[in-house]
Amino acid sequence: MGPVTAGVLQLLALTGALALVHIPLGTYMARVYSSQRHLRVERWIYKGIGADPDTEMRWPAYLRGVLVFSLAGVLLLYALQRLQGVLPGSLGFASIDPDQAFNTAVSFVTNTNWQSYYGEQAMGHVVQTAGLAVQNFVSAAVGMAVAVALVRGFARSRSGELGNFWADLVRGVVRILVPLAFVAAIVLVACGVIQNFSGIHTVGQFTGGSQEWNGGAVASQEAIKELGTNGGGYFNANSAHPFENPTPFSNLFEIFLILVIPFALTRTFGVMVGSVKQGYAILAAMGTIWLGFVSLMMWAEFSHHGPAFELANGAMEGKEVRFGIGGSSLFAVSTTLTSTGAVDSFHSSFTGLGGGITLLGMMLGEIAPGGVGSGLYGMLVMAVIAVFIAGLMVGRTPEYLGKKIGTREIKQAALYILVTPALVLVLTAAAMALRTPGHSMTNSGAHGFSEILYAYTSASNNNGSAFAGLNADTQWFNTTLGIAMLLGRFVPMIFVLALAGSLARQTPVPVTAGTLRTGKPLFAGLLVGAVLIITGLTYFPALALGPLAEGLA
Repeated sequence: MGPVTAGVLQLLALTGALALVHIPLGTYMARVYSSQRHLRVERWIYKGIGADPDTEMRWPAYLRGVLVFSLAGVLLLYALQRLQGVLPGSLGFASIDPDQAFNTAVSFVTNTNWQSYYGEQAMGHVVQTAGLAVQNFVSAAVGMAVAVALVRGFARSRSGELGNFWADLVRGVVRILVPLAFVAAIVLVACGVIQNFSGIHTVGQFTGGSQEWNGGAVASQEAIKELGTNGGGYFNANSAHPFENPTPFSNLFEIFLILVIPFALTRTFGVMVGSVKQGYAILAAMGTIWLGFVSLMMWAEFSHHGPAFELANGAMEGKEVRFGIGGSSLFAVSTTLTSTGAVDSFHSSFTGLGGGITLLGMMLGEIAPGGVGSGLYGMLVMAVIAVFIAGLMVGRTPEYLGKKIGTREIKQAALYILVTPALVLVLTAAAMALRTPGHSMTNSGAHGFSEILYAYTSASNNNGSAFAGLNADTQWFNTTLGIAMLLGRFVPMIFVLALAGSLARQTPVPVTAGTLRTGKPLFAGLLVGAVLIITGLTYFPALALGPLAEGLA
């Protein structure tokens, strides 16, 4: 079997598996967030944190819950890292420096999981399991809660109430993420992923010495790392490490975990707004972009340009032989079109155009299918923009799901779209203009510029993957990337929740002959066009200076 055929078969198998679970998982999540009953363990949690899960919240109260909970997470995770040197189970590792502890705490709380450290050489068992793994669950649940709040904004009328943040957070963890991660961890252990609490030990004898690795609860963290679109690896090599991702099957299974909840949330959206066709339209737009990017990536990496590529049947530099070009391309596209950040290959070693595809995937806003929760609310904001554009074309006040898109709503959507590009472009320009940040680049020219652009794109979009040619463990990058992660996560949430509150206060308008049918393929095509055009107009000059210049050289 040729490598191209193998890549296509992996794509077909992955698509089939996602289609198989789409309806049952999406419907189940809709029931979870619509349920009026609380499980006993959930009641214990509510009592422990002093929350009343039955109190409805308007958007300012919902936002306060998100911000207070996230701030507490940053402080606790920062403290754990700074105290690591005196904690049991630290494996002898010292406490983390202040700037790196800040960067890592912000990174995991914002669902970014950017890592400017070597996991197996810096973090002990307590920080890994009680700190990082816990944030993998709750940061994902926060994103899902915000997405559900926006869905309720479309579904409700004349109330302004969006549900209860604490109930949505707890249910997301207890009823969705923990059960799915438990099953996924068992599958990963069966594939060969390690799961233990052993210390540093020798794993083999090699010429001139031996190699040592520390063990850890890797399978359990790997499961939620992918399922929650987090991305922070137990080891520095991330999902390229054989202890995290040992076989081609485990590689495909991890890609499945990355995509399964974001794609299934479109079904949840359709069920909660009372029209599954609306969910299928969003799913079609997401799926079209994802399949298009996978096809482009495989073309870019399988294309033969010179004898080295011909001998390897493609661009194998920076890729694991056990995954090949097909598995590596699937993983790279899926991780950058979501907010995952996990990698099973070296993105910096992709072809110029291949590296540009990973960059563009993040620049779209990671909405195809996007992060857990963040992908859905990002695509719904783009849907609001798309119906506004359609309304301008026909001279009619735009409507989406029976809600008028007026001045207030379009301003909130526009501000949401502008936040991330402003962070990416301003911080990239500052890093290139100043003398010190440039010293972290290991390459010059277009590729070096791509390293800086990739870092701020990854941080501002809460992705967390790296081009891997940049030394980001400096005070400048730890601080500025941390700020980009914070602003890139929570400022857009402000506009999403404000938009949700505005929509929930409206009275639905009846469908007429002039209403745009947003559950049709035509609207899905319009939505895809709006996403690509807005992103192209925003980022094309920067892409032309980096990956496009390199790829066309």
